[in-house]
Amino acid sequence: METGSSPARVDALAGIRVVDFTIVMSGPMCTRMLADAGADVIKIEPPEGDMVRQRPPFRAGISTYFSSMNCGKRSTVLDLHTPSGLQAARELAALADVVVENFRPGVMKRLGLDYETLAHDNPRLIYCAISGFGQSGPMSQAPAYAPIIHAASGYEDAFTRYQGESSRPANNGIFMADVLGAIHAASAIQTALLQRHRTGRGQSIDVSLMDSVLGMLIYELQNAQFPAERQRQVYQPVRASDGWVMVAAITPRNLAALFDVIGFPHGKTDPRFASVAEREANWHALLGIVEAWTSRRTALECERILMQAGVPCARYRTVGEAMSDPQAQHRESMATVGTPSEPFKVPNPPYKLSKSRVEARNLLPHLGRDTEEVLRTVLGYDPARLDAMRAEGVFGAAVEVGAG
Repeated sequence: METGSSPARVDALAGIRVVDFTIVMSGPMCTRMLADAGADVIKIEPPEGDMVRQRPPFRAGISTYFSSMNCGKRSTVLDLHTPSGLQAARELAALADVVVENFRPGVMKRLGLDYETLAHDNPRLIYCAISGFGQSGPMSQAPAYAPIIHAASGYEDAFTRYQGESSRPANNGIFMADVLGAIHAASAIQTALLQRHRTGRGQSIDVSLMDSVLGMLIYELQNAQFPAERQRQVYQPVRASDGWVMVAAITPRNLAALFDVIGFPHGKTDPRFASVAEREANWHALLGIVEAWTSRRTALECERILMQAGVPCARYRTVGEAMSDPQAQHRESMATVGTPSEPFKVPNPPYKLSKSRVEARNLLPHLGRDTEEVLRTVLGYDPARLDAMRAEGVFGAAVEVGAG
């Protein structure tokens, strides 16, 4: 497999134009995946910009939180409440391969930017709508951010039950629903592009964050239909002398190696651990035996010894530690973007293609910076038309929030 930059590695989505009407997280994450693969992503923003632009930290004159979801795109400011701004958006969509939006169902239709309207002039268009509960149904109009979906889907209830004695659901700060929805949306778009290649016709895509999370609850969905007699085995941390480690000796071979390492060889013949059912019934006893060994050693020592023996184990690390791990550096899991004086890291895609370049691009989408270039080069607008749009207020001030 080829690694690193090479002339043989080309942009898999080169020549694909994406018009991105999305905000916050699920939509921007989806379109960033397309930009990573070389698509020309034109991010349409109101004059005040995507609200995430205001979130710190700021480096190189832009929010790094925002940039991590939007690098590689061209920021184009259009006030869709003005006739000229809306007309430009429609013209861009007419020339697009893909349109992505994540507003509440009905918003784009009121603007005349829905699939049916756009596909009339652009039958090859792939139109992806991401929403909390889907484009139709009794909940379709409900406002939904990731924490709402986490609660409504049963995810938080299931997670809380796995905590044992905890009766209050955990606080929420990692927005899995948005990321899952983004991944499914990007996958669906590329599936639709493949079908268009075969048929010449585009189609609409309806992505539900609710369905995305439900699809992740693989065991829980089955247990809801056919409740188990006892709770499934839950993987719990064990204490080290300076922190915590996770030990997941799942297979008989893993377990035998674990018993040898911790000096408990008769565990291999102990009837409490002889079968999956017996291990699950005596899981707390097994963890107690393991913790008696791990608690006398550092987390790093536990990880090193157990992993060398073939026992899956990891110490609990911070995000910063994980980012700087030698394996992450070897895989180039993080890309450096920004400026030489103010660089920062964003994640690269978690997959590598041997013949294609798929990586974060160091193109920071400062608010409105690409507006005139896009309108000139894509739509052919001349300076007089741009001046008239500016006078109409289509572009607003187009100043990056947080810029120094």
